[in-house]
Amino acid sequence: MSKNDPVTVTTATRTDAQCAAAVQLARDAAREVGGEFVGDPLGMRGEGERLVTHLFASTQPGYRGWHWSVTVARAPRAKVVTVSEIALLPGDGAVLAPAWLPWSERLRPGDLGVGDLIPTAPDDDRLAPSYVLSDDEGQPENDLGIGYGRVRVLSRLGRDELSDRWYDSEAGPESPMAKAAPAHCMSCGFYVALSGALGRIFGACSNAFAPDDGRIVSADHGCGAHSEALVEAVPIGIVPPVVLDDGELELVSTAAHEPGSVEDGAETEPFGHG
Repeated sequence: MSKNDPVTVTTATRTDAQCAAAVQLARDAAREVGGEFVGDPLGMRGEGERLVTHLFASTQPGYRGWHWSVTVARAPRAKVVTVSEIALLPGDGAVLAPAWLPWSERLRPGDLGVGDLIPTAPDDDRLAPSYVLSDDEGQPENDLGIGYGRVRVLSRLGRDELSDRWYDSEAGPESPMAKAAPAHCMSCGFYVALSGALGRIFGACSNAFAPDDGRIVSADHGCGAHSEALVEAVPIGIVPPVVLDDGELELVSTAAHEPGSVEDGAETEPFGHG
């Protein structure tokens, strides 16, 4: 509700005239709580016998569409009106926080940290008891016997959900990496297919140089690290052998000897200075 929205006053009982006239009293009481953020009157409504609620616009930043509600009352045969309740309430167009959700519904993939625990509900539809006979060919048999194997395994619903999630992820066939790949993972030597029904379309990548190494990928996924991806060798140009022409000798004149500190033919100094 904003200050421009009309207010419809509906009462099941007769509105007390003195309570309805106590607009200034209600406004002063609201300003004791909201200060300068209490705006113009929006209307009033009768709540019961000698009980009226006055509404005032809220001008506080961040509270668009909210309004102040002040309820005033008068005792029987009394002439003095008193304030009963003051509250800041949201209107139809108010900005509200999201509805509260329990922690189990707020969790998202990736929220689990070191030491955290996410209990699985006993009636989780993604799981089925491993000891119950089923015609689901994708459900593995508990060949270790009751009490020694897994208590629950993936149900058909759980397997369908994870198949859709994996296939629609970046490890599926529609990712940019897969569309630019030279071939699919199914034909790659580093592709390790899963066992069971999921192995028909999913496997793990074992190429240390691939971006999906150690992750589950679809059989029609792909990347540039495919085992059969060959790069054509660039031919190296033939360098002609070096040819030395020693058939002709070129005479090069050297500079004449310039006299140094010892004249030609003079006795030289012995090594050392002894």
